[in-house]
Amino acid sequence: MISIKDLPTVNALLNLTSAILLFIGRIQIKKGRADRHKKIMITALVSSAFFLTSYLIYHGAVGSVPYGRFDWTRPLYFIILVPHIILAGLMAPFILLAVYYALRQKFDQHRRLVRWVWPVWMFVSMSGIVVYVMLYHL
Repeated sequence: MISIKDLPTVNALLNLTSAILLFIGRIQIKKGRADRHKKIMITALVSSAFFLTSYLIYHGAVGSVPYGRFDWTRPLYFIILVPHIILAGLMAPFILLAVYYALRQKFDQHRRLVRWVWPVWMFVSMSGIVVYVMLYHL
């Protein structure tokens, strides 16, 4: 059984899953495999939604978790954390808009939007893993 204390690890694994799926999805569309791309990207969206749910449950239960180190890693942690939080909060509606465009077959608008949404989503997924490692394993 998964307990509240396990959720940070679950969250990191969901972020990793999302990042891997984003990478594979991008490869699939570059190879012209739109059907595979669609399935993979929807799975990435679901993985990110599971992450958000788990994240909210965890922090609703335990509150904020302070960074415990006061060495050279502290400024590095905040350099990674601050853009991670800001971009994570900003990107959700744009991801949904990109999905909307794709499902409505408005592929020109979809492509224009995902040119910057995809790298931001990838950054948020990867930086989430780094934040997890720094917060729970350093």
